[in-house]
Amino acid sequence: MRRDKRREQMGNKILNKIKFNPEEGGLFYRDVRYLLVRPETLAAFQKATEKEIGEKASNILYQSGFQGGALSSKRYREVSGFSDKEIIRFMVEMGPQIGWGRFELERFDGNKKVLIVKVYHSPFAEGYGPSSKPVCHMIRGVLGGMGSLVFKKEIESKEVSCLAKGDEYCRFEVIGFT
Repeated sequence: MRRDKRREQMGNKILNKIKFNPEEGGLFYRDVRYLLVRPETLAAFQKATEKEIGEKASNILYQSGFQGGALSSKRYREVSGFSDKEIIRFMVEMGPQIGWGRFELERFDGNKKVLIVKVYHSPFAEGYGPSSKPVCHMIRGVLGGMGSLVFKKEIESKEVSCLAKGDEYCRFEVIGFT
């Protein structure tokens, strides 16, 4: 309860700083463009892609998220001078502010190259609906992209539980190879 009150008091720092550029028809946060899209739109895209190309669809969505996570982490390191831990904290705090669910950092160990994040109310899982497999490939990719930048190593990013499978939350493990 205390954490929720603190979050309410903080407001949404990201949305408060998003600028609308009418000339370009775009939304920008620190000169990085963002896009509002309904989760159902992405779920329909994901399901259509899975129908057409099968299991490869999850890798395409993962790679898309990975690119975004790596680019965002790099950009926010450059403009804010964030340490590795500060990048993790910033991105975990940014997730809910841009509508990607409530992120909770379970573990970050820069020495052992381990990052574990829980996401409650993933819009990807909620938009997708019931599934026998994890479906939050873009979040897994964003965390993987961030982990690869922070750990400066190749990583493995897994979604080990998923709301779409009936789990209480989605849980992601990012491990850097030694």
